[in-house]
Order: sequence, then structure tokens, then C-alpha cells
Amino acid sequence: MTTPLTDEHLRFPIGRPQLPTAPLTAAGRAPYLQQLAELPAQLHAAARRAGAERLEQPYRPGGWTGRQVIHHLADTHPNLYSRFRLALTEDNPTVRPFDEQAWAELPDVAATPLAVSLALLESLHSRWVTLLQHLSEAQWQRTFYHPRYQTTSTLEQALVQYAWHGRHHLAHLQLLGA
Repeated sequence: MTTPLTDEHLRFPIGRPQLPTAPLTAAGRAPYLQQLAELPAQLHAAARRAGAERLEQPYRPGGWTGRQVIHHLADTHPNLYSRFRLALTEDNPTVRPFDEQAWAELPDVAATPLAVSLALLESLHSRWVTLLQHLSEAQWQRTFYHPRYQTTSTLEQALVQYAWHGRHHLAHLQLLGA
């Protein structure tokens, strides 16, 4: 007999993010870079396993559909990539938050084929990982400020957070294909 999943497990199937409190080594960053690099292919596979019908259903009561999750990643990851570029070219820039829920409800989410967002993520992650592979140790410690959370993050912390973000939503899609 299987135990039903709790709301916490459905919301955070891989757990909540754990950010580093001390600088990471290059070896410590490597798994997160790999996660960003592999995410687009993993999303393709999870979407295929779930199937078109399941992707139109929410992964949990009150949650987004699989379609919304994939388009959410295609909406947010360009913003996250831009935060890195801003932090590398400006001193502690303030990044612009956006209403993720409102974006998930825009008409293009229902009208755009998932293949478009998956292709966008594949190209974006290729550029993003290439950029990250060429950062110096000093560049990893550059920062940006997020006004919604009132936090300053290093690029290293952002790498861990954003790799988690991708795996978090990948796990949501995997729930649909289970």
C-alpha cells in the first residue's frame, strides 16, 4: 500500500532549496552547471512520458498544469539568465520581479506549442552554461539585489537556486508521468 503524497511533497517534490553559506569550489559548482545543462533534455523526456493529455492537467490540486510549468520555465529562465548578465556588468543591480502566476495565465500559454518553449530552453541553457563555464572565481561572487525578497545573492548562490528551480519543476512534470 502506498502512502498518499502530502501537499508539501507535491509542492516541493525535491525539497526546498538549500543555498550555500560559504563559497563553493569549482568542483562544488560543477553538479549545478551539469543540472542546468541537462535540464532541457530532461524536460523533453518528462513531457513525452507524461503525454499530451496529462500535460493539460495540474500536477497537484490548485497547481499549474504541465503545460503551464513548461511555459513558466521558458518565461522565467531568460529572466534568470539576464540577472547573471546584469550582475556581471553592473554593481549589485536591482533585478525586476514579475508576477509568475499572471504570466502563467496569459493566452500564449494555451496557444503556443510546448515544442516552442522546449526549444527556447535548449538554446538558452546552452548560452547560459557556456557563460557560467567561463566565469572567474571573483565573478562568481558578484551580486544582485532582489526587491521582492529583499535579498542580495551572489551568482554562486543564484546558480544553486536556479538549478534547484529547474529540478523542482522537472519533478512536477515527472509526477504527471508517474
